[in-house]
Formats: sequence, C-alpha cells, structure tokens
Amino acid sequence: MGRLERTREIARRRKRRVQLTKIRVKFAAAKTQTEKDALFAKARKMSPFIELEPQAS
Repeated sequence: MGRLERTREIARRRKRRVQLTKIRVKFAAAKTQTEKDALFAKARKMSPFIELEPQAS
C-alpha cells in the first residue's frame, strides 16, 4: 500500500512542476500588471514560496 501513495505523491510533484513551468512562461509573456498579478496568485496557490520575478544580484 505504501508504494501506491508514493506513486501518487510523485505524480502530484510532476504535475505541479509542469503547471508552474507553464505559468512562468505566461508570466514572462504577460504585458500588463493585472495579468502578472493573476498568474502570480495562481502560482502562489500551488507553491507558496515561488518567485516569478527575476532576482537582482
């Protein structure tokens, strides 16, 4: 039984990674701040600590 739960966990992680990749692409292409805010809120629901803006170094 434990393996089934592990398989589900791996599938959730893979799906989350794919969804966040799509959101990152859309965020980079977004023109208005409203679009960016909506995409950021959607990403924040999936991953609370996500950073979509490029970090200044």
